[in-house]
Amino acid sequence: MFSSFFFYGGVGAFVLRLALAAILIVHGSPKLAHPGETAKAFNGMGFRPGIFWGTVAGIVELVGGILLAVGFFTACVSSVIALQFLVILVWRISMRHRFVGGWEFDLLIFGAAIFLALNGAGAFSLDRAFFFGW
Repeated sequence: MFSSFFFYGGVGAFVLRLALAAILIVHGSPKLAHPGETAKAFNGMGFRPGIFWGTVAGIVELVGGILLAVGFFTACVSSVIALQFLVILVWRISMRHRFVGGWEFDLLIFGAAIFLALNGAGAFSLDRAFFFGW
């Protein structure tokens, strides 16, 4: 009965990839556009030097989001994103942030990144075009 839905699994990964890319691009752009504010925020969280770690986070999110949007090097990019969000989760939990209104969104991003790292880009990706053929 549900076996016909499995045919569209690549489309599901594509939709997840685009949603994750949009979120990352929107959150990474301001980190790079306002490096002074980003550095201050990262220093305040204990990630020193804040200018370095803020820039790294911004690049991972912006460039990683763009690469995810087109589906290029998806497994590698998703692994780096998952690592970044694992650090975020560990930090948030160690700071005793609440789950709801705290780190649930980070957990969702982490899970989506792990899914894409393990399952690939899905349909309509440069990975598929270059490495697997259409």
